[in-house]
Amino acid sequence: MFSVTVRDSMMIAHSFRGATFGPAQRLHGATFVVDASFRRADLDADGVVVDIARAAAALSDVLGELTYRNLDDEPAFAGRNTTTEVLAQAVADRLADRIAAGALGEGGSRLDGLTVTLHESHVAWASYERAL
Repeated sequence: MFSVTVRDSMMIAHSFRGATFGPAQRLHGATFVVDASFRRADLDADGVVVDIARAAAALSDVLGELTYRNLDDEPAFAGRNTTTEVLAQAVADRLADRIAAGALGEGGSRLDGLTVTLHESHVAWASYERAL
């Protein structure tokens, strides 16, 4: 399996519900470094997995919908804790929608899978992996 990864970042505000989260129950900010890895079993005729510029643009577009927002106010996350894991899935699903709509060009239609990793810091991160 081949993969190509692009990286971007997002800054959000949110709070959590539940004693598990301690002081993070209060509104706070978070900055994530976000990696999106695109996978396929074989390379295209040009020897690539997917056009890196298109992949980076799609990730930037998805993160642009989330960054500088209080996720507590976003209808898509109503009733959910926007944990790193939940956000990784949300980014992956939104990228998958863009891939299905053709945002990555013809190469995107041949992708087998996608993994999104949100890095909370240099020592902690979470990922969500899905088939395409």
